[in-house]
Amino acid sequence: MSDTSNLTHLDLSKMIDHSLLNPTLTEEALERGIQLALAYDTGSVCIMPFALKRCASLLKGSTVMASTTIGFPHGGVTTDTKLAETVQALRDGGQELDMVVNISKVLSGDWDYVEADIRVVVEIAHEAGQKVKVIFENCYLNNEQKIRLCQICSDLGADWVKTSTGYGSSGSTDEDLKLMRQHAAPQIQVKAAGGIRDLDALLRVRAIGVTRVGATATAVIMDEFRRRAGLEPIVFNATTTPAGY
Repeated sequence: MSDTSNLTHLDLSKMIDHSLLNPTLTEEALERGIQLALAYDTGSVCIMPFALKRCASLLKGSTVMASTTIGFPHGGVTTDTKLAETVQALRDGGQELDMVVNISKVLSGDWDYVEADIRVVVEIAHEAGQKVKVIFENCYLNNEQKIRLCQICSDLGADWVKTSTGYGSSGSTDEDLKLMRQHAAPQIQVKAAGGIRDLDALLRVRAIGVTRVGATATAVIMDEFRRRAGLEPIVFNATTTPAGY
């Protein structure tokens, strides 16, 4: 069991992007998920694009960021489509955008295409003062490809490199996280996604240098932290009626 004695609730809750990306989530479930993220004061809510505008309105005035996905989950849409998705997300209040690289182009070694594809999203988001996480989907890549992507993201000034969508054949691994932390520029943060389901997993990747994780198990993780820390539990009873989608 990892030591939590020097950590606060916010040290850990602000590492979590509370994930609301499962396509079967109802509007009621999305609404409840947003309220849960507010109750636990997470880093962000990462929500399906159609629900982003409503999400951003509910998060307004809080310290929880509104985030969504670009080219998700396979990355294979055209660069123009990723551009259009980025413009729409920014218009709808997106503050952090999680974009998927073109996996086919990575595997084909078309690095000029890959770089241009990422550049479009990073540049327009940064012009708007917002941030980008670049998803590699490492389960399909070899180490050389992962390292090259870290270098490209570093050169372009992306804000995070991210292991996976959570919808590939596997999620983040400690080996990949260490590789990404080693090869991304120091100012580029690392996000783990897929498989972070309990407090010890969060603490383990934090020790590697991860600053964000994508998680659906936010309450499980943070309730366990508060229990170990001797803190009162979070009382969460969402009663919001879905509206505004």
